[in-house]
Amino acid sequence: MKELLENAEEFLQSGEENLEKKRFNVAVSDFFKAIVIFSDYLIYKEIKILPKNHIERFSLLKIHFYSIYKEISKLFNLYIKSYNKKLNLQDVLRLKRYANELKAQISYK
Repeated sequence: MKELLENAEEFLQSGEENLEKKRFNVAVSDFFKAIVIFSDYLIYKEIKILPKNHIERFSLLKIHFYSIYKEISKLFNLYIKSYNKKLNLQDVLRLKRYANELKAQISYK
């Protein structure tokens, strides 16, 4: 599962680069992908299932990590808005903050 953590780190770095360049929609996408990968890591670490899609991921989070599920559900709606609306700095910072909170919850072993 080392690959998951490496992928998440790559998306975090990309999010930072896009934030610096004020590409807010792309930064939102990058930070959300990092969040998803960190949540997949937690799911796999806890119950040894790697979600195949958002439906399975949200279902497993709801059962096993309810507080994470609640937050990611809200952020998912923001991520979806990035498809056709212009997002702002506050939106990016919200996802960045949560991505780093999830990262902090994971013990890199």
